[in-house]
Amino acid sequence: MAVFSVMRTRSFYFAAVLTLICSIIGTVLAGLPYFAIIGALVISLVLGMGLQIYQPAIESSKAGIGFISNKFLRLGIILLGFKLNLVDLAQAGVKTIALAVIIVTGTIIMTYNIARKFGVSQQLAILTASGTGICGAAAVMGISPQIQVSEDQKEQKQEDEVLAVAIVAILGTVFTLIEIGIKPLLHMTPTQFGVMAGGSLHEIAHAVATGGADGPVSLNAAIITKLSRVLMLAPAALIIGIWNQHKTSKETGVTGKQKLPIPWFMAGFILASVIGTFAPLSDAALAWLVKLAYLVLGMAMAALGMSVNFRVIFKRGKNAMGAAFVSSVILLTCVAIASKTFF
Repeated sequence: MAVFSVMRTRSFYFAAVLTLICSIIGTVLAGLPYFAIIGALVISLVLGMGLQIYQPAIESSKAGIGFISNKFLRLGIILLGFKLNLVDLAQAGVKTIALAVIIVTGTIIMTYNIARKFGVSQQLAILTASGTGICGAAAVMGISPQIQVSEDQKEQKQEDEVLAVAIVAILGTVFTLIEIGIKPLLHMTPTQFGVMAGGSLHEIAHAVATGGADGPVSLNAAIITKLSRVLMLAPAALIIGIWNQHKTSKETGVTGKQKLPIPWFMAGFILASVIGTFAPLSDAALAWLVKLAYLVLGMAMAALGMSVNFRVIFKRGKNAMGAAFVSSVILLTCVAIASKTFF
């Protein structure tokens, strides 16, 4: 009932209008050349950050901002499940699914450990690793609820979320340009190039932009490979939640029976993919639901941008960016070799 009481406040309505405007503008801009590489979610985040120029608007919508960045995030992740066609993924074969499992597992472990070696905090390291290994901004926001923190650490957690999203967005865009640039040197078939793009790039928008540079066959391979990684979001959220709980308990000395960190909204994500695959929904209806998912997620990203502390981000971002860059280079190299060898 507390949810509905928040939604009836003036702060919520004000925040909803502001974030919706950011999300709509982000969606429109993402449909334009050059902006498509960045993606609607990251553009919405940047627009939300830009709203901080007018602080009275931020103050008037403060309570609503927190609600939207939390609850709308979960709703958006659930709706994103309609983008996953399980039959298409199954038809892609064992090789593609196996590659996705190896990429997600290996990249998260590798990026996390490199980040920790670079002196990055545990929380920021796992969020950056998740975004790099799974599906960019959506993965950061999907994994974040599994990282439980105390009340006095919530502000830092928000900063870490924004920082992780910014890192995967910047590096994803850089590596998109790199992969398109080195395409003539790789001598890959369209399928191999598409698998490499879908297996190595962070955001779905990055994979689409890169795969599309080599034609429809490459584009299809990139999308299928990327969505295979997206499918790993639900199990990764559960495993990371259990790992974080265990690590926190060990560090604090708190033992005994604790509540299992099950990401229930991920069950909705999987259910949506099942409905989208097997229910008699038209392609137009599915496309509308996916657009709604990105609109809602864009609102959550804009709300997050409206609450970020810029000074902290610039101060703490250098090492995390360096760690993710090293990891992305290794990821691209390994996936390129696997694509040439097995596809």
